Amino acid sequence: MATNDQILLNELLKQEKESLDANFTESEYFEFYTANQILKQYELSYDEIMAGMVGQGHDGGADLIYLFVNDELIKEDSNTKEKYKKNPDIELVIIQSKKEPKFKEDPLLKLSRLSKNLLDLNFEKNNFIGRYNESVLSMFELFKKTYLNLVTKQPSVKIRFCYASIGSDIHSNVKKQAEDLKNDIKDILPTAKVIVDFYNAHNLVLLSQERPNEVFRLSTAESPLSTSEKVFIALTNIKDYFKFISDENGKLLRHIFESNVRDYQGKTNVNKEIQDTLLNNTKEEFWWLNNGVTILASDVATPGGKELVIHNPQIVNGLQTSSEIHRFFSNNPDRLVDEHRAVLLRFIVPKNDETRDRIIRATNSQTPIPKSSLRATDIIHRNIEEFFKSRNLFYDRRKNYYKNEGKKPKEIISLPFLSQCLMSTLLQRPDTARARPSTLLENDESYNKLFNENHALITYFTEASWGRAIELRLKDTKKYETAEISDIKFYVLYYLASIIVNSIYPSNKKFNDLNDITLDNTQIDSAADFCYDLYRDLGGTNKIAKGTEYLKELKVQLKKIVT
Repeated sequence: MATNDQILLNELLKQEKESLDANFTESEYFEFYTANQILKQYELSYDEIMAGMVGQGHDGGADLIYLFVNDELIKEDSNTKEKYKKNPDIELVIIQSKKEPKFKEDPLLKLSRLSKNLLDLNFEKNNFIGRYNESVLSMFELFKKTYLNLVTKQPSVKIRFCYASIGSDIHSNVKKQAEDLKNDIKDILPTAKVIVDFYNAHNLVLLSQERPNEVFRLSTAESPLSTSEKVFIALTNIKDYFKFISDENGKLLRHIFESNVRDYQGKTNVNKEIQDTLLNNTKEEFWWLNNGVTILASDVATPGGKELVIHNPQIVNGLQTSSEIHRFFSNNPDRLVDEHRAVLLRFIVPKNDETRDRIIRATNSQTPIPKSSLRATDIIHRNIEEFFKSRNLFYDRRKNYYKNEGKKPKEIISLPFLSQCLMSTLLQRPDTARARPSTLLENDESYNKLFNENHALITYFTEASWGRAIELRLKDTKKYETAEISDIKFYVLYYLASIIVNSIYPSNKKFNDLNDITLDNTQIDSAADFCYDLYRDLGGTNKIAKGTEYLKELKVQLKKIVT
């Protein structure tokens, strides 16, 4: 007989699958759902969650795989060697997710064999082609590359296995297999921390019921000063600020940091100075030596006395300060008892999105964060967002804004995805779109060509809607592996765009003249068959998709079709 937790979980799965309106099989949705719950703290987008779904045959027992450094998701083109400084935290998360009534030994045995083969730093991807699918091999190759890139920076390594099912009890033999799995990893990576977590129906129901706190109370050292109705300046004890930015377990609340500027720089000289100041407890006040923190909110009020009530806070400047304060008290909890120093905080309720974006840009103008981090505050992106919204697409220039609003995955277009679509067509570079999915916005020249204020907004909408239609159709047909879809989808977009505008050089003007053409499945299927056959003829690997030969040959074929 099913337990109450199992009944609740099954109902949650049913209702949420219906609300997402995504074409998942029952087992695929359970994988997606469990990843969304287990990795909630990392605030992954729908696209990022789905990109980690590797379980489709020849997966070695791994249904989903994700790699993080300092709690940030690492992608295949992430520049880890340059970005991260000293003592980075590397975490590889491998999820086995089965909608079965009990936990079994076999999945753990498979994961043990997979780990022995692919966590060995002598691992060569080509030696395991055919045994494991491309997505699995690529993720372990990414782990190896990341680890070796950061090895001189004294990283900590955590390998975390998560086994989820709708079962309840865990048999002692399954627990013993989990211990064997840990020992197997220790033989390969002796310094790594290895964790095996089990998620049963009860755990998953509890995770699904967790909701981020939206209203915060903060004690201040003195009564807050207000320069206008919704702007406050306050000094608060750094121990109180530590509690403000931490959850009940003492972990940093990532969701209160503005997604566009949460790029913690690691142990830079500035951060070392902040940490030294915290450790040495000098006579100078902490806030004398620090610029403080800027926090935007939907509402701020002072109920009287030395306290503020903040609704939906977003820390837009002061990430380094906040991170170092959190790290200091996490490492020195005894210092919470008699701490007296204060940090300067500015609270602002912006009147509109334009004001909000201007504050983010202004307060970060002197901060060494990547160029791409502030792109979303450019006016062109606000215009695209409003244009899309009127046509039932939602441009997620603020990561996870529309996910948190309850919009469906197929309706949400991320800034990186739109950039890839534009790169594929307007610049005729589907190879670059495939090879550098997360770094396209770093280059000023390319960015200015892609997001030009002279481009018609309908061009952005057409590109996004076509790109999403192609992606969904390639998944729906079940003809292609996940890795193959990633390799060919932007080539299919370029091919179709060239056919429709009758030119191998699609342009803003040509898109603007289309009068909002919608792709049908017949068009997509035909283009996909053509692009996939060419891709397979050339070797059918991600190396082919990222190289120049595939695009060169595709253009040769297109010249025979378009005038």
